[in-house]
Amino acid sequence: MPPRPRSALSAVLIALSCLLVPFGALAAWAAYGLTDTGRYVTAMAPLAADPDVREAVADTVGDGILREVDEHVVDVRPLRGSVRPFVHDAVRSFTQTRAFRLAWNTGNRITHDAVLRALRDEDEREQQVTVDFAPVTAQVKRQLAQDHMPLAQRIPVEHTAVAVLPAAELAALRKGFHVLEVAGFWLPVTAVVFAVTGIALAVHRRRAIAATALGTALGGALLGLTVALGRSLTLADLPADVPHPAAGAVYDALTGTLRTVSWLLLGLGLAVALTAWLTRYLRLVRPARRRRGATAPARTPAQAQAPTRARV
Repeated sequence: MPPRPRSALSAVLIALSCLLVPFGALAAWAAYGLTDTGRYVTAMAPLAADPDVREAVADTVGDGILREVDEHVVDVRPLRGSVRPFVHDAVRSFTQTRAFRLAWNTGNRITHDAVLRALRDEDEREQQVTVDFAPVTAQVKRQLAQDHMPLAQRIPVEHTAVAVLPAAELAALRKGFHVLEVAGFWLPVTAVVFAVTGIALAVHRRRAIAATALGTALGGALLGLTVALGRSLTLADLPADVPHPAAGAVYDALTGTLRTVSWLLLGLGLAVALTAWLTRYLRLVRPARRRRGATAPARTPAQAQAPTRARV
């Protein structure tokens, strides 16, 4: 292939590779990071000690208990205002125990497994995925009884199903999930193949390597910017009754790996580009030094023995 078409094809392949870098990283993170139950539980585990998350859990569970009390325990309704602080303090105290951390991890694992099963199983019925908060309520009731709160034993422990995946959106989410699984594998592979092919076809391979590295660094910066922008948009779209600090902590925990990948792409791309520039600079400097230090060519033996002519 002539040099000019080769250079054009190489530039196109390298540009496509750099363009696919952030999308490939995002798809791989969603397909292999979020869908792995072990990684998901590990990422969410530190949130059990986050103050904003614990406060949100205390408010949610405490309000749920009081709502059940209003519906089932008639003679406690006049005392609701005085009972409310005890209930919320008990739930808040429970969130600081080891039992809560175990319940948090178990709940996340069960919820994640249920969501994945609903997304992957085509034969699964179109029904919403729910979570039951009855075990947490039972733990809080036991602690209130130990603190001798009046009528604690009469708090009902109802198995209330809270929807985490609506049935109406399940079909669309299932299709999107299958597309994501395919894209999570093929987008990074395609980006690598395009980069290697583009560098192999380049006339000046060192320049092609530097351009690919700079494009990768730019893709990493774009990925980091996308994560930050996604956080702002996600929090802005939340309902008013959802605590934003807790939601922000959850978003940061889930996207921690993605932020690390963006910094790695940025650092690796800049390092490779700098290395390519330094090797080119050293290659240009060495011949120049040799030219400056070169001496006149040595005379041959015949030239050395030949007599010189003197003009008379």
